[in-house]
Amino acid sequence: MLTLELSDPLRLGLQWAQTWSFQGSQYTRVWIPDPDDVWRSAELTKDYKEGDKSLQLRLEDETIQEYPIDVQNNQLPFLRNPDILVGENDLTALSYLHEPAVLHNLKVRFLESNHIYTYCGIVLVAINPYDQLPIYGQDVIYAYSGQNMGDMDPHIFAVAEEAYKQMARDEKNQSIIVSGESGAGKTVSAKYAMRYFTTVSGSASDTNIEEKVLASSPIMEAIGNAKTTRNDNSSRFGKYIQIGFDKRYRIIGANMRTYLLEKSRVVFQADDERNYHIFYQLCAAASLPEFKELALTCAEDFFYTSQGGNTVIEGVDDAEDFEKTRQAFTLVGVRESHQISIFKIIASILHLGNVEIQAERDGESCRVSPEDEHLSDFCRLLGVERSQMEHWLCHRKLVTTSETYVKTMSLQQVVNARDALAKHIYAQLFHWIVEHVNKALHTSLKQHSFIGVLDIYGFETFEVNSFEQFCINYANEKLQQQFNSHVFKLEQEEYMKEQIPWTLIDFYDNQPCIDLIEAKLGILDLLDEECKVPKGTDQNWTQKLYDRHSGSQHFQKPRMSNKAFIVIHFADKVEYLSDGFLEKNRDTVYEEQINILKASKFPLVADLFHDGKDSAPATTTSSRINIRSSRPAVKASNKEHKKTVGCQFRSSLHLLMETLNSTTPHYVRCIKPNDEKLPFHFNPKRAVQQLRACGVLETIRISAAGYPSRWSYHDFFNRYRVLVKKRDLASTDKKAMCRSLLESLIKDPDKFQFGRTKIFFRAGQVAYLEKLRADKFRAATIMIQKTVRGWLQKVKYRRLKGASLTLQRYCRGYLARRLAERLRRSRAAVVLQKQYRMRRARRAYQRVRRAAGIIQAFARGMFVRRIYHQVLREHKATVIQKHVRGWMARRRFQRLRGAAIVIQCGFRRLKAKQELKALKIEARSAEHLKRLNVGMENKIVQLQRKIDDQNKELKTLSEQLSAITSTHDMEVEKLKKELACYQQNQGEDSGPQLQEEVESLRTELQRAHSERKVLEDTHTREKDELRKRVADLEQENALLKDEKEQLNNQILCQSKDDFAQKSVKENLVMKKELEEERSRHQNLVKEYSRLEQRYDNLRDEMTILKQTPGHRRNPSNQSSLESDSNYPSISTSEVGDTEDTLQQVEEIGLEKAAMDMTVFLKLQKRVRELEQERKKLQVQLEKKEQQDGKRVPAEQPSNDTDLDQDADLAYNSLKRQELESENKKLKNELNELRKAVADQASEHSPAAAGTPDSYSLLLNQLRLANEELEVRKEEVLILRTQIVSADQRRLAGKGSEPNINARTSWPNSEKHVDQEDAIEAYHGVCQTNRLLEAQLQTQSREHEEEVDNLKTQLEALKEEMDRQQQTFCQTLLLSPEAQVEFGVQQEMSRLTNENLDLKELVEKLEKNERKLKKQLKICMKKVQDLEAAQALAQSERKRHELNRQVTVQRKEKDFQGMLEYHKEDEALLIRNLVTELKPQALAGAVPCLPAYILYMCIRHADYVNDDLKVHSLLTSTINGIKKVLKKHNEDFEMTSFWLSNTCRLLHCLKQYSGDEGFMTQNSAKQNEHCLKNFDLTEYRQVLSDLSIQIYQQLIKIAEGLLQPMIVSAMLENESIQGLSGVKPTGYRKRTSSMPEGDNSYCLEAIIRQMNSFHTVMCDQGLDPEIILQVFRQLFYMINAVTLNNLLLRKDVCSWSTGMQLRYNISQLEEWLRGRNLHQSGAVETMEPLIQAAQLLQLKKKSPEDAEAICSLCTALSTQQIVKILNLYTPLNEFEERVTVAFIRTIQAQLQDRNDPQQLLLDFKHMFPVLFPFNPSSLTMDSIHIPACLNLEFLNEV
Repeated sequence: MLTLELSDPLRLGLQWAQTWSFQGSQYTRVWIPDPDDVWRSAELTKDYKEGDKSLQLRLEDETIQEYPIDVQNNQLPFLRNPDILVGENDLTALSYLHEPAVLHNLKVRFLESNHIYTYCGIVLVAINPYDQLPIYGQDVIYAYSGQNMGDMDPHIFAVAEEAYKQMARDEKNQSIIVSGESGAGKTVSAKYAMRYFTTVSGSASDTNIEEKVLASSPIMEAIGNAKTTRNDNSSRFGKYIQIGFDKRYRIIGANMRTYLLEKSRVVFQADDERNYHIFYQLCAAASLPEFKELALTCAEDFFYTSQGGNTVIEGVDDAEDFEKTRQAFTLVGVRESHQISIFKIIASILHLGNVEIQAERDGESCRVSPEDEHLSDFCRLLGVERSQMEHWLCHRKLVTTSETYVKTMSLQQVVNARDALAKHIYAQLFHWIVEHVNKALHTSLKQHSFIGVLDIYGFETFEVNSFEQFCINYANEKLQQQFNSHVFKLEQEEYMKEQIPWTLIDFYDNQPCIDLIEAKLGILDLLDEECKVPKGTDQNWTQKLYDRHSGSQHFQKPRMSNKAFIVIHFADKVEYLSDGFLEKNRDTVYEEQINILKASKFPLVADLFHDGKDSAPATTTSSRINIRSSRPAVKASNKEHKKTVGCQFRSSLHLLMETLNSTTPHYVRCIKPNDEKLPFHFNPKRAVQQLRACGVLETIRISAAGYPSRWSYHDFFNRYRVLVKKRDLASTDKKAMCRSLLESLIKDPDKFQFGRTKIFFRAGQVAYLEKLRADKFRAATIMIQKTVRGWLQKVKYRRLKGASLTLQRYCRGYLARRLAERLRRSRAAVVLQKQYRMRRARRAYQRVRRAAGIIQAFARGMFVRRIYHQVLREHKATVIQKHVRGWMARRRFQRLRGAAIVIQCGFRRLKAKQELKALKIEARSAEHLKRLNVGMENKIVQLQRKIDDQNKELKTLSEQLSAITSTHDMEVEKLKKELACYQQNQGEDSGPQLQEEVESLRTELQRAHSERKVLEDTHTREKDELRKRVADLEQENALLKDEKEQLNNQILCQSKDDFAQKSVKENLVMKKELEEERSRHQNLVKEYSRLEQRYDNLRDEMTILKQTPGHRRNPSNQSSLESDSNYPSISTSEVGDTEDTLQQVEEIGLEKAAMDMTVFLKLQKRVRELEQERKKLQVQLEKKEQQDGKRVPAEQPSNDTDLDQDADLAYNSLKRQELESENKKLKNELNELRKAVADQASEHSPAAAGTPDSYSLLLNQLRLANEELEVRKEEVLILRTQIVSADQRRLAGKGSEPNINARTSWPNSEKHVDQEDAIEAYHGVCQTNRLLEAQLQTQSREHEEEVDNLKTQLEALKEEMDRQQQTFCQTLLLSPEAQVEFGVQQEMSRLTNENLDLKELVEKLEKNERKLKKQLKICMKKVQDLEAAQALAQSERKRHELNRQVTVQRKEKDFQGMLEYHKEDEALLIRNLVTELKPQALAGAVPCLPAYILYMCIRHADYVNDDLKVHSLLTSTINGIKKVLKKHNEDFEMTSFWLSNTCRLLHCLKQYSGDEGFMTQNSAKQNEHCLKNFDLTEYRQVLSDLSIQIYQQLIKIAEGLLQPMIVSAMLENESIQGLSGVKPTGYRKRTSSMPEGDNSYCLEAIIRQMNSFHTVMCDQGLDPEIILQVFRQLFYMINAVTLNNLLLRKDVCSWSTGMQLRYNISQLEEWLRGRNLHQSGAVETMEPLIQAAQLLQLKKKSPEDAEAICSLCTALSTQQIVKILNLYTPLNEFEERVTVAFIRTIQAQLQDRNDPQQLLLDFKHMFPVLFPFNPSSLTMDSIHIPACLNLEFLNEV
């Protein structure tokens, strides 16, 4: 039981400190006061004993201090929390709850972890970082959406989500109260809260109310915020925004209330402050043309904007902000004319401040100069008369009972009146803008609940405090009272819920201070009373306060002043200066000036000062919330003409408190860390001051008064089970174990209480348990260390012992070896000495002996050498004489020979120079170059011919020589015979004569031999020369050919490499573009699905509205994307037949057809398509006619089979002429090309030097073409010669067949060529030319066709884009209701007329189309006939095909894979096969059976050529599938079933389309099942889009099932038991938004769910490639959700969580491998999570660790790495935190990364899906239809 009575904060603090038992042992850490840091940490150096008057402390800087304590009052220092609790998300989780602990925890989180949000029970403490943080994006909003408040890190979004969730669950209105000092960030926090609501809830209508709610912020900031010394954007008013929601909890409207605008800032600003932003924004935009009439200049020129000195805020662009303000005005519905009027009023206030008032000499009156331009501009801008305003600015009217006086005013009075008028004008304009913003946010729909956001000023105290500070502090007193009561109420509810004994606490209540201010005869009452007194003054009012409230404990009189008073508020004492209180409370404005403004010619100015505005309070704007006050409101007196400012503020404050009391409040306390606006700089003094003022410490005190620490039994057991004895662990009752454990550990039963589900502890008890747990761990650690160290010492001892023995053994052996070595060396020394002495003596003897022998040898040699030298000199003299004489003779001869040679050389050089000059001249000539380069082959041919001729001559000469030789031999024999006979006959007398004859004959024979020898030598020499020359030419030719081949190969290799590189690059670019295009297309499909769903919702609402009385909306705005409408319409991608569409229009009637805009849009599109088709048919017809015209005369000669030789000659002549002209044409083109390339090469030769470029490639090609042309030319010449000779011989008569080779011969060949070979070669050349020409024409035609196709596609895409843009405009940009109805009527009438015109046009086009089709059929028939007559083989093949078709027709009784149905059975077919089909009914059937059945029906419709039937069946099928998916939008099995069937139907349409690209894997039987008549390409696109929609719905369903499991299974569940521990939790873990029951999941649940997904998809025959993509998407979602939660939760960023994550990821990878899904890329998508888990486990101390982290975490961004390191939390005191220096090191090393600024991953991101073609191996005739489908009406064909 607890009873506590507290009356003031001081007493509360004293007793609060006494609630703990001071554990004064040595090394205990405590907090002591410090004048600079408020609190300072210290450590006890010795134990504290009762009765000690001081403590011996060691500070953090190692200094020793003696700290005195008050023994009587038991004022001991505060204990410090364990390090494991430092940096907690919730301050109530701290074991020791006191001010220094709170301050230290906030400081650590703010400076070390850069966390600006911290929970303190139900309060969110927000510290202004004065820096931009990336924690407010859309991804963060979605991360907090739907999460429990205690599960995520503290955030303003978590508070907003808590309020939104409680509103939806409890159906109770909520409020978020944001308070704090100026500059603490209240406005930004409120703005982010409203942004969260608008993002999460969305809008209930199409009025974009959420954008208007957000647009109100820049407007209110411009007119209500200003720069102060504490804040550059300080709100100088309070506001309460109520955001209304409907029953679906979507935003339908909003309402704003404002409180206490600081009007004095309009006319006065302190140093370094500014007026309201709107004045400076307007001055910055004064140069715009539309603002010329405002006559504004810079802000320094106006008195009301230049009093603060600096008119510019650093980093703020006033002109840009003004543009945003104007856009916001437009968005909330303020017309442009009203905006100009608003800016005129604001500008007039600036001109009014510059009006110069001149005092008269008497000092009692003053005047305004007539030439004052500012007064003229003021009157012109407000539309009032200048003379009247000039008069009443300096005069006032006094009205008495009898008469009226006009009195002059002094200069000070006129200035005050002017300033009062300026303040009043601005205040009235401010309230007018607020009213119009509320009108824009107002809605006519019924409001179900609301969430209010209160952005109000915090407690303020300055050196000089006036009326504004008094009202602000009064409001904070009221809010603090409400806050205290709410916090206390929640505490008591928690205790009562847990059935804890509890006595009501009398906590500190500030009701006496509130009574002092607002009670009867309180400060405000006395102020109002003094204002009614005619001559009331501030001094009189102050004196009345002294007299009335001097005895109050909350009121004091200053000692040194009679013009001030002191109020003791809950936060601090505040001294108020009474000067100006009465004037500010009255808010006096002279009526005459107001009357002038009422008479303004501008309506807006006159409306501002209407009488109803004067009396009505500024904050009584209309609200849809009916709140009944708990106390009767104070009625105003009827005699009161106008309420005072204090009275108005008190009334509005009462209304605000009543609103807050009727809602569930949520508190956000904003803290300003320093006054210098430095980023992440913490001033403890300023922070403590604000913590005391905003009630955070009050929450701590109330929590500390009871049981601040609460643990569930499960968490407590998991955390402290190490303290349980082993025998107690056998019990299964955790409550009993916890009870016995606590009773054994904590002897005082008042220190804890057992609740129904939790254990409650007093302050400090958790720290005590943590100490026991740490001691237990420490003892266990010491035991482990002792055992390990003993084992290590034993191992070390054994190692040392073994080492000692080894050392001894080696030492002894070393000594023995050293002794033996010494003895051996002594013996060796003796032997060496003996040998050395003997050797030395022997060497001396040998040296003497050798010296004697040398002396004798040298002496004998000297004598012999003398004799030898003498003989040698004599011999050399003889030799020298001989050689000198010979040298002289040779020298003379050489001189003579040299002279002769010089003469010869000179003559020969002269001849050589002449010959060289002639050769150079010849070499420079073009003919020589041409002969060298071009005629080389001709020369070789000529030389070959010359060699042949010489061979022939040589042969002839050889024959002649042999003949002569044989004749000579015969004659010689004959002469010998005659000589013998003659000798015999004549005797010896005739001898001399015969001898003479023989001699003469012998002489002749010798002469003949010599001549023959000369001839043979000449012939041999010439032959050798020719052979050598031919060999040289052939070698040169071979070198040229080799060089040519090398260049060709090099060119080919280079072209292949270039082409390959280009192809790879083009492929990569094409793949990237394809992925982007696929992603864009699927996003469009997704947007289409969303719009279609939105249209369905709107149609449902329209149906409801039609059923209920009230406004009925015209259905003409129905989406054209609807596919299951009541009236038939055409879907987006369908291309239906025009006749079918017209028939539909006629069936539903003209009136109903006019209501469906889609019909007429499709008619227009169909008309355009028919026109294009007609043009295409005409073009094809003309082409066919031209081809027929060209083909008939060309093919007539080929039909004759009997061609005589005259026809051959004519044909050859014709072909020869054609070949000559073609060669001439090619030659001209080559010359032009060569010239162009040469010019280009000469221009670019410097850049292309050194490397083979395009120029060399072109030259090589030109050279090859030139050579080919020369060869062709020679062949033409030869053929011409042969043809001419054949002609001549034919004309001369028919004789023997001439030899063509008699005159000419082929180059490089010795074979004879006849006429047939020549003609055959000529035909080959002609055939080659014809092939080349045909290829060129084919390529030209293909290029033209491709260009035409691209143009057609471009036009189609443009039309498609226009149509989609129109659809978007009709869907998204909806006008107000009246404009919609009018626009619909106009559209209906226009479309009706267009329909009639289009109908007539379509009929005409149909007639033309039929006519063109007939003509085309006739032409095609003619062409086929001609082709049949020309090609006999083709006709035979066609006859074979006809015969085969006839055989197919004879097999009528075989099933052909087609199903026939009647038109009236189509609806039944769709119902049985699509809409009412259950996947379970086809459990044992062929997968994707419905898709096969539908295709067989489509095939039969194609077989009978019924396009209407095909169109109707496909349209009904698509609509039916959409209907089924819409009905079962959360059924994974049904969605997977239709995804597989839709894909299979798409594959069938591709496989059997007749396209060769899809038929490569078809069998012959499957090819027979192809479609014959229709091309369903466009329907394939429709089915592809539908498949994408189904895939996206499948992923959405799977993600919806998996997402609730992910965080619990991946992060929270203990996959490895006992690895993680539970830390103490705060209030937020017991928040009311958390659902009852245990919703935890384990990893096995995720695996079971994915097993279910995989089984369903495999059983239903879904393509394996799609299954891989599904699991890749799901694993990415698991990765994104887990990583996002890890980045937003401090409690899970620990080493044990990293271990759990790695284990869980390994289990998922194992599951992927087990299902053969590891190739899907799912593991790669989880790489960021894997690296995050590794980061949690890595060492984080040294620079080497930082480098390792940077190299490892490549998939994580810099922000994510730093965030994880900041969030890293040790679970026990043995772990260490990550130091700030280490984090800075990481940031420095990662600063060069170009990471995205996004912190969280987009878990809604969806990869583009790809549906690869997957043909089926089944044939249609093998499919059996089960009877359970009820498809008996289908007939097998």
